[in-house]
Amino acid sequence: MTPEIAVHGFPADNFTRSGSRGVNLSRLSLGVEINEPTTSKWTSGTSVKFEHIRPVNNDGRSIARDHEGFPLTCSGNLHDNMIILKQESGYADVKDNSFLRVNFQMEQGLPLVPKSLTFNRVKCAVSKGIKLGPTFLVTSLTGGSIVGDMAPYQAFAIGGLGSVRGYGEGAVGSGRLCLIGNCEYTVPLAKNLEGSLFMDCGSDLGSARHVPGNPALRQGKPGFGVGFGYGVHFNTDIGQIRVDYAMNAFSRKTFYFSINTGGAGS
Repeated sequence: MTPEIAVHGFPADNFTRSGSRGVNLSRLSLGVEINEPTTSKWTSGTSVKFEHIRPVNNDGRSIARDHEGFPLTCSGNLHDNMIILKQESGYADVKDNSFLRVNFQMEQGLPLVPKSLTFNRVKCAVSKGIKLGPTFLVTSLTGGSIVGDMAPYQAFAIGGLGSVRGYGEGAVGSGRLCLIGNCEYTVPLAKNLEGSLFMDCGSDLGSARHVPGNPALRQGKPGFGVGFGYGVHFNTDIGQIRVDYAMNAFSRKTFYFSINTGGAGS
């Protein structure tokens, strides 16, 4: 059971964090995954899984509606069932002075069991890094779309570490569409130590009203957000340890601590 604050949480402290509305998700997943042989630059994998998703309150009791009476599931019952066919492909071209990475994911909900959700969910992320003398500039763009049947918890949540820093998880908004841009400029400070300046922005492209129950609009989320700040990164054998200090459009500041096991510049 995990708290569902990205979509159903409420923004607090000028959108720097998301508070719980007492909605949690219990998931049961069963499936198989097939990874295709990789080439020098391409990776690909396919999976099929069955998911049983049940919203529960903080006492562990199944619920079908939130505290305002809006539905939490697509079926209207106490749970949703879905069979998902997922295809994921990745491309990476890494050179001494630059890199290009592309990740594409597509999920198709298959109508193979009664009342199962039928949908198509696509997400694509592209990042480009360029070395400028001793410094490094990384830009990335992520977009997503979902059509067909949809439960509120399937919406693309925008805000927080990994999307728009300076905001709480999902505090910018959530919708059927998303577009997120990130830019980070890194400068070496000492051996294995880097400093960075960054700017993030994200939008639901006006799609929040198409999510069942309009959870983002009811919570007063803006649907668009910009965050910027600076950070310190320490490269170690286990990965990159990051401390970021971000400010959102409401001039509220947030610290983030994370470990990136992909290493520096990833």
